[in-house]
Amino acid sequence: MEKNQIIPVYTKQWKNMSKLSHFNQAGEAHMVDVGGKAVTERVAVTEGCITMQPGTLQLIAQGGHKKGDVLSIARIAGIMASKKTAELIPLCHPIPITHVDVGFRIDAEHNRIHCRTTVKTNGQTGVEMEALNATQVALLTIYDMCKAVDRGMCIESVRLLEKAGGKSGRWQREAD
Repeated sequence: MEKNQIIPVYTKQWKNMSKLSHFNQAGEAHMVDVGGKAVTERVAVTEGCITMQPGTLQLIAQGGHKKGDVLSIARIAGIMASKKTAELIPLCHPIPITHVDVGFRIDAEHNRIHCRTTVKTNGQTGVEMEALNATQVALLTIYDMCKAVDRGMCIESVRLLEKAGGKSGRWQREAD
């Protein structure tokens, strides 16, 4: 085999993956053609949380962190991340986002901060990845700003709660 020889990845397993829209019949990754899809309002809502030491949560809640207002910076980072999703996830379409809301709720009882993101567009493909990316980056920003005082923080349960729009309509996660 030559050093830079391309090896085909087609195997029988790809025949069973026909429901995965990002693979063609030969099992090769490709960007889905959304050109024929109708333009509809699309919405996605995601959530996640970051757990930390009580002292870290107190610093954030009281605005006493030396780097500034952690949640305001994390909110801006989440909004920016939603707009950069197509640059980070190889097969995502760049889409015109019409609205992003990144919100936080402090849960002192469990020493965590919950993040909830809503992303909207009027387009031919959904915004689930943009909302998931926004939530994850907002939580990562909290981690980054607070890691000097708490390296044991844990980002958990980043997930899609609901999506609406498009051919498949509305989907909502069952209550836990």
